[in-house]
Amino acid sequence: MQYVNLGILAHVDAGKTSLTERLLQAAGVIDEVGSVDDGSTRTDSLELERQRGITIKSAVVSFVVDDELTVNLIDTPGHPDFIAEVERVLHVLDGAVLVVSAVEGVQPQTRILMRTLRRLGIPTLIFVNKIDRRGARCASVVRELGEKLDAAVVALGTVGGAAGTPGAAWVPYADADEDFAARLTEVLADHDDALLAAYVADETAVPYDRLRAGLAAQTQQALVHPVFFGSAITGAGVNALTTGIKELLPAAAGAAGGPLSGTVFKVERGPAGEKLAYVRMFSGAVRTRDRVALGGTEGKVTAVGVVERGVVVRRSGVVAAGEIGVLWGLEKVRIGDTVTGRGASPNGRGAAASRHFAPPTLETVVVPSHPSDKAALHVALSRLAEQDPLIGLRQDGVRQELSVSLYGEVQKEIVQATLAQDFGIEVAFRSTTVICIERLVGTGAAFEIMHKDGNPFLATVGLRVEPAPPGDGVDFRLAGELGSMPYAFIKAVEETVRETLRRGGPHGWRVPDCSVTLTHSGYAARQSHAHAVFDKSMSSTAGDFRDLTPLVLMRALRQAGTEVHEPVHRFLLDLPADALGPVLPVLARLGAVPDTPLLRNSACRLEGTIPAAGVRELQRALPSLTRGEGVLESTFSGYRPARAVSAR
Repeated sequence: MQYVNLGILAHVDAGKTSLTERLLQAAGVIDEVGSVDDGSTRTDSLELERQRGITIKSAVVSFVVDDELTVNLIDTPGHPDFIAEVERVLHVLDGAVLVVSAVEGVQPQTRILMRTLRRLGIPTLIFVNKIDRRGARCASVVRELGEKLDAAVVALGTVGGAAGTPGAAWVPYADADEDFAARLTEVLADHDDALLAAYVADETAVPYDRLRAGLAAQTQQALVHPVFFGSAITGAGVNALTTGIKELLPAAAGAAGGPLSGTVFKVERGPAGEKLAYVRMFSGAVRTRDRVALGGTEGKVTAVGVVERGVVVRRSGVVAAGEIGVLWGLEKVRIGDTVTGRGASPNGRGAAASRHFAPPTLETVVVPSHPSDKAALHVALSRLAEQDPLIGLRQDGVRQELSVSLYGEVQKEIVQATLAQDFGIEVAFRSTTVICIERLVGTGAAFEIMHKDGNPFLATVGLRVEPAPPGDGVDFRLAGELGSMPYAFIKAVEETVRETLRRGGPHGWRVPDCSVTLTHSGYAARQSHAHAVFDKSMSSTAGDFRDLTPLVLMRALRQAGTEVHEPVHRFLLDLPADALGPVLPVLARLGAVPDTPLLRNSACRLEGTIPAAGVRELQRALPSLTRGEGVLESTFSGYRPARAVSAR
């Protein structure tokens, strides 16, 4: 049996979850197609998903095609507030289906998703859904796909019957259709010199079998994206899409006999509170009672399972390369961990699970309605952070307030409802604020010597801080030999440095990119009175270094100087040409820096940068400024010095 691990992605309300239901029904996994509106779909299992009619958490289901191919299908959220769920799935996929509405066409989130899929080289089919809806389009949507997604797309059929009615159907192009063969040849020839030569020599010389083989090869290389039309509601085009998944997307690669390598992309709690880790296996196999390494720690697998017909089923054997397994017993597992054999270094495709979407740029303080729930709130938010690491749980060291990171206001509502329903904790939120960072301006150094100048700790720590290029992260170095001090103390200094920088520099914001060098170190050796028990008052402990390091580091940071940088988005604005005048002053007030506008007849396209803090206000103001015709897309593009220095 072969496997393909497939992601279903889309802008919200394009019909992604409904398509998942129809694929499961067509494969015989379910008897009836569930409804998003009724909350009866297989993948939207959370109560909140059923109530709101949106996907919040990624879900895994599976079905078999022609007794030859098992498709592990991962349904992902479409709302941009839950883009972190999509991010975690991307690096475990063999292929994807991007769902586009035949009515709305290419939408902002569609463009963001396609850019990311292309950047990662993930083979992608496009399914134009809702051909049965009033206002459905065919040819114009294909043009939009090519222009707005900047991708090589080729429609493998068209819409038969009356588009926009329940009778609309998928009609594949025939092998003998010369116009189709010419279009397909033209698209494939961009990446196939031999095909181009044959086409130039004789336009009729390229047989359709050759074209079909070339289409499969280039689709699997993510060079070309076949387009299907259909309806998840009526089932039109779904069988053709299933065939396309089997014939055009690559099967999962990996040797079951190779070294163990897998990536954890989802963690949830079972009915008894136990952790369940969803792992895409890239190489090797994992069995019950295996001890595995993951993210710097180890764990013992107490049970293994797979997803069959939308249900997690325990397995007595193994989970091998190419499969998605569910592992029990790994209590320290985290999303993004690479699962390897004990003593092995991380390897395989899953080892570099880097971030592909914007980091969360918003933050809010969570306040329990009942002060007595404060401890329980911390536990509950910690549980949520297990399932969503980008929630960024942070506790203020002075006010002891709990803050979480967010992508948007909808996510805040979901956190609030989840705490109430799953943990019985009612909470309120303070105003949402933008998450800034601090960057070093220069170099700084500080040190504290043991037994000198009032140093109350049995430790000597000296640190030098230097700026690093954006994106390099924190680099911890040693100026002396590793053996100059016990490794446990050096490790305590490094861990404390990283934690202090994460909690915030002089202005209270995270310091993400810098080099920190341990320049001075010293300790009091283990001692005791007259061969008695260990005397802590005479001997250094890791606690001494953990307490002293933040003081030294903050002095070094202040000497170096730090500058607050705010998150910035790149925006693209389509609006009527006569609305440009009213829009420009609003952009200026929000701190945006527009590029030269591109005018085309009565339309205008404007690009530029805008502080993240101004995106929501621009979204709210746009309808009245453009008579409801303005369309805004924005994506995180980095950080720039804040207009006004703000302390957290």
